[in-house]
Amino acid sequence: MYKMIIIAIFLFEPLLCNTAQSLERPDVKFKIFQFPSNMIPRIDGKTNDWETVPEDYCIGMDQLKDTGNNTEIDKSDLDVTVRVGWVNGMDKLYFLVEMYDDYWEFEKPGGVNDMFELVVDGDLSGGPLSPQLREDKTFDDWEGYAMFHGVHAQNYHICTPAYGKPWTLVWGCQPWIRELPWANAEYSYGFKHGDSGNLILEFLITPFDYAPYDGPSRSVISTLEENNIIGISWAVIDNDGKGKHDSFFNLSHKTTMYGNASDLVAFRLMPLEKRFRKSIDAQWTFKILDMDRRIVAFKDLSRGNITSWLWEFGDGTTSKEQNPVHQYKEKPGYYTTTILTVEGPDGKAYMSKPWDVAIK
Repeated sequence: MYKMIIIAIFLFEPLLCNTAQSLERPDVKFKIFQFPSNMIPRIDGKTNDWETVPEDYCIGMDQLKDTGNNTEIDKSDLDVTVRVGWVNGMDKLYFLVEMYDDYWEFEKPGGVNDMFELVVDGDLSGGPLSPQLREDKTFDDWEGYAMFHGVHAQNYHICTPAYGKPWTLVWGCQPWIRELPWANAEYSYGFKHGDSGNLILEFLITPFDYAPYDGPSRSVISTLEENNIIGISWAVIDNDGKGKHDSFFNLSHKTTMYGNASDLVAFRLMPLEKRFRKSIDAQWTFKILDMDRRIVAFKDLSRGNITSWLWEFGDGTTSKEQNPVHQYKEKPGYYTTTILTVEGPDGKAYMSKPWDVAIK
């Protein structure tokens, strides 16, 4: 039984916080705002859903550096502010990009375009996502493309704005990641090609631990968990009608962020802000470890300043452990009513689930 408990803890207790030792700018950790589940941003190219995001989540030009031409920041030429959000349990990232440019380049059918280039490494696997940056050259060009290009971390060349092109050019072997349900985008702007003006870009993406060239059936979506660190960087590629980019302002301060996930920057998936939380809230989940022996591991997910836990398993037994492993001695009759009651200085709460724990 003790061996089973050790295995249960090992398998069932999620990693609360991973590390970002291989990332650039190790003294900096940016924040990803957690939207409450009833305030999920609508992808409509408007800013109203983001008005609840505090100012300290905004990342502006002062955090970028031009590692291409070493251009000084001039907000009368280019100005960019980005906010990043997430919703617990959805494994998606939301972005609001507000840009001003004194010359918008976007009508040419080729690759020349003002771009917002984004790279995301959802599990901090690190290392090259572009075959060109790999030291191992034992594969041919196709093998490098299909095996490595954007597979463990993804690069999005997002057109600002998109005109006669998809909203993003996926620099990798999996263009399917830009489609619903994996991603979506919307713009708001009133300028024409060659004009100056403001642009709003709102989009969502799904980060992948594994995104193969042959489609989503074998893909592995990154699991986004509260307080975890993920790797992100972006660059603003500014074209002023000269046929090539005039600058490469990027958050990493390292040009190779475009193809090496170790050159990204740390972003923390923040908890809900206090104004959105109950003072004390009982929540829990469970995992059946052995159906034949009726062994179930219970996990407390409650929020608040909690000092005591009381589990009622529905078979007449209880536990005061925070995360108990319970064996039902008798067949409970298909399902049980399990109740967790939590208590602390701010009050008391319970969560009862009458039908969830089904035991044969």
